[in-house]
Amino acid sequence: MTKKSNKPLEGRIALVTGVSRRKGIGFAIASRLAQDGADLFIQSYSPYDESSPWGAEPNGIDSILTELKNHGHGVEHIEANFNDPEAPRRVVEKAFQTFSNIDILIANHAYWLEGKLEDLTAENIDTHMNVNVRATLLLIKEWSIRHDDNRPGGRVIMMTSGQHLSPMCDELSYVASKGALHQLTQSISYTLVKRGITVNTVNPGATDTIDYKRYYPEIYQTVLNKEPQERWGQPEDAARLIAWLVSDEAQWISGQVINSDGGVHF
Repeated sequence: MTKKSNKPLEGRIALVTGVSRRKGIGFAIASRLAQDGADLFIQSYSPYDESSPWGAEPNGIDSILTELKNHGHGVEHIEANFNDPEAPRRVVEKAFQTFSNIDILIANHAYWLEGKLEDLTAENIDTHMNVNVRATLLLIKEWSIRHDDNRPGGRVIMMTSGQHLSPMCDELSYVASKGALHQLTQSISYTLVKRGITVNTVNPGATDTIDYKRYYPEIYQTVLNKEPQERWGQPEDAARLIAWLVSDEAQWISGQVINSDGGVHF
């Protein structure tokens, strides 16, 4: 008799975008899903991190892949720039060619650049919308037309931010893009849930993915002062929620925007 695995995602395959740094939410999600038994196809775009103050993963993407493979499940990878309108199709095609089916899509990737009202440019707005909204929609489209509805556990997760809870005046282009994903959640859910695919969006709250205390000390302290639990969110906080949402335990939950922010919005 074959012993049944006690891992909730055993036999499932997940496509996770935005997995490029150990401190990032994407890596925490991928790591948790691998621990729970899932095979992984991950996307990264290291040049974005290289252009940021915090920089790219010091040991490169290969070190990320090695660590994920240590969980004992399949892990494959593609580098793709989602500012390219053809990139979502290429990523999904490669994922399905690699694993034959993808059960779970987690659109975790994001572009962020500070932008006050007086500093906005068309290019800044367009890049945020291209990467954060257009690419996410196209990923879901390309994934959904290939997904085998006869397989259980079809799941889509999008990522928003806290723009619906309090003003984010210094990052307006980012707010516009993340607000769009928030508002799309119910409509995409209604489209796909009839096929047994749940769609939910997660706001991870203020999460220390880049060592804010070092790079943005004023922001770090401001957020800390508002947190009722007196700490910043960690990538693993959002990863725990997402791992549950893509499991069978959450099969009756769809069309929701869920805040994982330690209660700071109350």
